[in-house]
Amino acid sequence: MKKIIAIVLGVLVLASCSSKSDGYTVNGTISGEPENGLKIFLKTTDSLNQLIDIDTTTIENGIFTFSGAQSEPKLHYIFVDQVRGNVPVVLENGDIEVEFQKDSIAFAKIKGTEQNDMFMDFLTESRKLSERALSMQNDMRMAAQKQDTATVTALREEFIEFQEEAKNFNVNYAKENPSALIAVLIVGNLLNTKAIPVNEVREIFENLTPEIKATEPGKKIQEQLDKMKSTEVGDVAPDFSAPTPNGNLLALSDVTGNSKLTLVDFWAAWCRPCREENPNIVAVYNKFHDKGFNVIGVSLDTQADAWKGAIASDGLAWNHISNLQRFNDPIARMYNINAIPAAFLLDENGVIVARDLRGPELEEKVAQMLN
Repeated sequence: MKKIIAIVLGVLVLASCSSKSDGYTVNGTISGEPENGLKIFLKTTDSLNQLIDIDTTTIENGIFTFSGAQSEPKLHYIFVDQVRGNVPVVLENGDIEVEFQKDSIAFAKIKGTEQNDMFMDFLTESRKLSERALSMQNDMRMAAQKQDTATVTALREEFIEFQEEAKNFNVNYAKENPSALIAVLIVGNLLNTKAIPVNEVREIFENLTPEIKATEPGKKIQEQLDKMKSTEVGDVAPDFSAPTPNGNLLALSDVTGNSKLTLVDFWAAWCRPCREENPNIVAVYNKFHDKGFNVIGVSLDTQADAWKGAIASDGLAWNHISNLQRFNDPIARMYNINAIPAAFLLDENGVIVARDLRGPELEEKVAQMLN
């Protein structure tokens, strides 16, 4: 449930594209009797996805203004001092109008430029999905507190259908609006969350207009897709090497050269889903290691003690390497890893035969390959 809510809420901050004006003006109106002199902040995110300040102004008689110029449209956020939440807005050249109530900032209205108008249309539908998701979550919590298992089961089944509906809404919007920057941001979300197969993501992306693909997020997605061409099923897995827990260098080819099947497992001690999956990998390893199955764990930890402690605690008796650089790890970048756990199953020639298999699926595939 948390995953779909995150996806639905995540798309609420997606954005849009262009205008022919030489600069931008953001005219804001706040109701709810905000005091004069209250600070308003305009922020965006840097390359590390950290918020950075762009501009600051104050409210006078419920009105504030930002102005400047943008070389390219980009998602920004308006924060009000001493008020929770923020208003996402696409900062693009043109006249942008923002209206919201001080005590309900999440329901701001944005209009003025073409892409912000498109963003608002998308945002309206996304909010409806978010409200439904939160309502279902509350209903399920209340049913669980009452130990009403029948209702909980029914709500879970209903939520599965809702997940599919929410995903289809995003997919269809991206397909039907190839000239909107919000479409490329949806594509990026679908790619990073692995909500649909990569080949479907690539097809939607290729259908976007040249102008949208040339934007900053469009270029990033193109780079990701280019990298993924070398790590798809049927490709030879790129070789790599990194330090083991003892400080020795170990290469992927050192492992695949002595194995019939090799699982390249991206994980970390801090990753709860990874730790939950570890017993499944241990079981498959113990069952098939003597028949030629091997594992090389690529840790995205930053602390050596935590990494080594997790190896010992979870009983991971296979090869391990790490550069201790989290997602900045060059191996993670080579394999386009944006989330973990992630895994690649390689045959004796180093060819990728499957990706991201979990639990029984991993055991079934290994058993099938090893006969």
